[in-house]
Amino acid sequence: MSILCTSTILVLGADCGGSATRAVVATPDGRVVGRGRAGAGNPATQPPAEAASALVAAAREALAGHDPARVAGAVVGLAGRSALDRPAVAAIYLDAWRATGLPCPLRTVGDAVVAFAAGTPAPSGTVLIAGTGAVAVQIVERSVGRTVDGLGWLLGDEGGGFWLGLEAARLTARTLAGGRRADGPLVDAVSDAVSRAATPPVHTGPAPTSPGQLVEPPAGSTGAAPPVAADGFVTAFYALPRDRVAGLAPLVFDAARVGDRDAHRLIEAAADRLAATVRAVPAARGPLVLAGGLLTGPPELRTALSARLGRRPVTVAGDPATAAAWLAARELLPTGTEHGAFVTPPA
Repeated sequence: MSILCTSTILVLGADCGGSATRAVVATPDGRVVGRGRAGAGNPATQPPAEAASALVAAAREALAGHDPARVAGAVVGLAGRSALDRPAVAAIYLDAWRATGLPCPLRTVGDAVVAFAAGTPAPSGTVLIAGTGAVAVQIVERSVGRTVDGLGWLLGDEGGGFWLGLEAARLTARTLAGGRRADGPLVDAVSDAVSRAATPPVHTGPAPTSPGQLVEPPAGSTGAAPPVAADGFVTAFYALPRDRVAGLAPLVFDAARVGDRDAHRLIEAAADRLAATVRAVPAARGPLVLAGGLLTGPPELRTALSARLGRRPVTVAGDPATAAAWLAARELLPTGTEHGAFVTPPA
């Protein structure tokens, strides 16, 4: 029987999503000693080799200055985890994991499992995630149960970032096509953002690091794009990469804060859809955790959603990567790991 020396071992947790991959290395008592970040890590929506490489890159960055041999356990929350059911994809991930030098096996769970653990130590309950997409998941003994929505940008994800950005773009296109002025800044903000993202700027410094990246205007410039007619907006919008559509969602919150009525209506519509999604999950004991950037960041959507949930208690998730590290530590030391030492609720 081997005895773990908790003063020397480490654990690794990772959260691999459609926009980014984040990893943390921590001691068993919850002290984070390394963090790493890399690109998108969902093997269902991008080439699995690229998603696996993002996990390796984030893990290596988090491990900088630490001996990988000290890592005794790891849990990876993976969006698109079902892709690993294909033997070829599973083999890609196993090869990538070996490249990290970690001696512990690769343990993957659905990203909903670590999102739920980022809000509560309870083993069962419900998590509603609204980031680029949107999904509600029943969690049963730290495993995925019934899932509602999460159908992707073409078939669902209602109330998520892509949906909200698309609705803002639709509003803008209809307003421009009708030749009317908007009641607030949202239409102008969306029109300007789409125009600047689709129009190659004149560079006076380093080139952008990715297609469509917004570049700071030259000194003395207003930074505003030329006025966009309806046809020009439509053409520019269809040239945007899909992730740039979700990137329009923050403009809705910005406009709502200065009283834009259209922006308020979009937020209310998103809250309606998210509330319907979470209500469709079979009733279960345990808390409801709100996770994903749209629900843990700007308060507007979270407030509108809470009003629709009545007296149902909710908790807001913290960092899912540290929650994954907590799950890894808990598997090693079931009685010696405090959830609160790993996961801090957002301010």
